Amino acid sequence: MNDKKINQLKNEYMSIPIPAELEFKVKKSLKEGKKAMNKKIYIKRLLATAASAAVIAISFTVGINTNEALAETLSDIPVLGGIVKVLTFKEYKFSEKTYDVDIETPALDGLENKSLQNSLNEKYFNENKELYEQFINDMKSLEENGGGHMGVSSGYVVKTDTDKILSVGRYIVNTVGSSSTTFRYDTIDKKNEILITLPSLFKDESYVDIISSNIKEQMVEQHNKDENKFYWVEGIENELAELFEKISINQSFYISSNGKLIISFDKYEVAPGYMGVVEFEIPTEILKNILVSNEYIY
Repeated sequence: MNDKKINQLKNEYMSIPIPAELEFKVKKSLKEGKKAMNKKIYIKRLLATAASAAVIAISFTVGINTNEALAETLSDIPVLGGIVKVLTFKEYKFSEKTYDVDIETPALDGLENKSLQNSLNEKYFNENKELYEQFINDMKSLEENGGGHMGVSSGYVVKTDTDKILSVGRYIVNTVGSSSTTFRYDTIDKKNEILITLPSLFKDESYVDIISSNIKEQMVEQHNKDENKFYWVEGIENELAELFEKISINQSFYISSNGKLIISFDKYEVAPGYMGVVEFEIPTEILKNILVSNEYIY
């Protein structure tokens, strides 16, 4: 693949027109954005944690439209309580020889809190825009060095959808020789229309050690029951010097439909690649004394 072809692909992506069927949604978003800029927007707090974000009037919420061969498909997923919706935009698919890319971006719709909705949608768009640009640059670099195999797949899953909670997970699978997978979640209080963060659920940072200790116990217990379940943790014999010690303050997480805290680790983060993305449900019993409330975790 020559530079001309690579530049053509990049230009196709960067100069995508707005789909006609979504033009009204763009104009409405812009109009709302202008109104919001003329007054202060206060986002309800999750107790002591502020979830405010600057209002962004953005046309990207309409997604990506490509040429006829790579036409956009838009689908409404009507399972979010009839209020908040997730729009699926099959932004870009490309496959040629040893290169494959399939990038799909979620867009939230229906939140009255437009500041939150637009800031999340902007984040989703920018993440995948950067991902696509990196794919193009890496493909060009491979071509300059004799070529190779490379693939990128990005999409999302709705992990939880109740009257109260919406948890959306975005994943990226990079394939260059072997594959790596990352997952990032956003959990939204649909009634109060605020973004729930992991620290906002707890009274202090003691949750880091409490949750980490439980996860290590679960890892060892799983391995004792099934030796094929292998983790890089003390208590399981392995040759790695760096073992899992504790989660980060903002560890990837979501809240399940039955009110349980689920902690997620990327592929290779705490276990060999064959284990994939691993999740641990944290018993509410060990969290009850440090939870701010039982509004979300119970």
